[in-house]
Amino acid sequence: MAKTLPHPLDPLSADEMQAATDLVRRSKKLGESARFPIVTLEEPTPKQLTGSSKKLERVALVVVLDRKSGATHEALVNLSKQKVTGWKRVEAGQPPIIIEEFFAVVEVVKNDPAWRKAAMRRGLSEADLENVQVDPFSAGHFGFEGEEGRRLVRAVSYYRQDPKDNAYAHPLEGLVAYVDLNRGEVFKLVDEGDTPVPMRKGNYLPQFLHGLRNDLKALEITQPHGPSFRVEGNYVEWQRWSLRIGFTPREGLVLHQIGYTDGGKLRPILHRASVTEMVVPYADPGVNHFWKNAFDAGEYGLGKLANSLELGCDCLGHIHYFDAVVADDHGAPSVIPNAVCMHEEDYGTLWKHYEFRNETFETRRSRRLVVSFWSTVGNYDYGFFWYFYQDGTIQLEVKLSGIIQTAALAPGERYAYGGMVTPELGGPTHQHFFNIRLHTNLDGGPNSVQEVEMSRAKMGKGDRYGNVFRPKVKTFRTELEAARVGDNLKGRYWKIISPTRRNAVGEPSAYKLLGNASPTLLADPRSSIYKRGAFATKHLWVTPFDPEQRHAAGNYPNQNPGGDGLGVWTQADRPIKETDLVVWYNIGATHICRPEDWPIMPVEHVGFTLKPVGFFDQNPALDVPSPKTAHTEGGAHCHHD
Repeated sequence: MAKTLPHPLDPLSADEMQAATDLVRRSKKLGESARFPIVTLEEPTPKQLTGSSKKLERVALVVVLDRKSGATHEALVNLSKQKVTGWKRVEAGQPPIIIEEFFAVVEVVKNDPAWRKAAMRRGLSEADLENVQVDPFSAGHFGFEGEEGRRLVRAVSYYRQDPKDNAYAHPLEGLVAYVDLNRGEVFKLVDEGDTPVPMRKGNYLPQFLHGLRNDLKALEITQPHGPSFRVEGNYVEWQRWSLRIGFTPREGLVLHQIGYTDGGKLRPILHRASVTEMVVPYADPGVNHFWKNAFDAGEYGLGKLANSLELGCDCLGHIHYFDAVVADDHGAPSVIPNAVCMHEEDYGTLWKHYEFRNETFETRRSRRLVVSFWSTVGNYDYGFFWYFYQDGTIQLEVKLSGIIQTAALAPGERYAYGGMVTPELGGPTHQHFFNIRLHTNLDGGPNSVQEVEMSRAKMGKGDRYGNVFRPKVKTFRTELEAARVGDNLKGRYWKIISPTRRNAVGEPSAYKLLGNASPTLLADPRSSIYKRGAFATKHLWVTPFDPEQRHAAGNYPNQNPGGDGLGVWTQADRPIKETDLVVWYNIGATHICRPEDWPIMPVEHVGFTLKPVGFFDQNPALDVPSPKTAHTEGGAHCHHD
């Protein structure tokens, strides 16, 4: 039986991943010190996809870290020809921290005599040191003496009173080990103050609680006739929607070729959608916290740290799972079972009207397709939920949970840089930024982006009663014009338009981008994080498509001083009107910690919506049938006339 060829956008299979790393290892005569932080598909461009997909060659991008020399290289591997076709050294920044390094740091720190002495000075015994949790944290870039040329993490420590204890309740404040990962040594130890290790427990596991609620009845969701979606490999059809599921070790879930069938014709909306980067800057200047500015995608890998999802826990209903394949540190393929979850769910009312004059009653219930994955990066857990609605709306919701970072306080001390969460602990104020990259393809392109905000008319001859207000529309011409922040007071939003396609009322087909105008990056413009995380200084960026510009903070933000990413690229001020566009949008949360966030944080929600505005000629969900339910005799049609 002939082997089915993968679609050009399908992620690398386990066999392809193994072949790619083997080819690089042989071709470049790599030794035992070689590690593989990233192995992923080098995706074809939309232009390349317009031809026959059978002619496209499968290419892998392989990032190689030599732990002995410290050098990092990128290899391009043509899997169709079984040949390494590209090899270049990475000059700025470091590849993501790998799992092997996380575990190695624990031993390095615990074997350091100065660290052991400092930990015991804070009230721990020699035996207690075995129960200390050491957290390696990306080091950032501050230009400190002696750090140039090193591959670094900064390690903070927490005590566990027993193996299942929540260590974040017991931080060792003022104690930070600067670790050289390649040399396997603590090259600097910061030891300030003698704040005792807090010993009040902060546990959340059921065995530590004083009983659970007993009045919660079972809630079951069933689809006796199966789901409404159709899946073929990584291709999905649901209602009028079609899309392809992708996955990368850095971004995790990626969505390709999103389109909606209107009047029997598939109309494209997006080439590609993903969360390209995150940054979480902390607002405490203390030695344990000032350097904490985690780029969770570029420094760790959201995809590599994806969870295996469980029915009834992470997903509810009739579920279709997609496994993910990522490379381990040595380049061997590793499968994450059930990494992506897809299901349908009821979402209340879709549309409704009761016409009392003629007793006409019509209601339709909304259903949405949910495609999601969760990633755990250290203490925080992030859920990324893409929603597709029957009326053509697309939404991304990010769910934040997990355990907050903590700062130990001396008896009677009030925490100055965040919220008190217990009498002994402060939670540092911090921000979470998520950058979403939307490669647009509205009605096949080219596209433009407009800014819309509401403007009050001047009361007078044309507005005798002072009640007129209108939208003011501006079409962006260049990148710097489109580097924008939101303004809720003006009702500001942005529209992606197709200047070549008109709707029934003569206006360009369009989608509008809606989100809350949350604070942008609040750090000082002279700070290190402001340079490295420049993408978070605006809500919106728009660039012409460039296949080399894929990640908002650049390809290697780990230990990068900040000479890459959106803040640099857009200085070219390239034209963006009526072209192949990428829209970059930032959503975020500014988190002032509260007692209710402890010991584990209830989910916080942030997100944005892409809503059709003139894309359709009328309500595209008019053809959704009246719901029926087996719980009502004869079926409930939710209408009568």
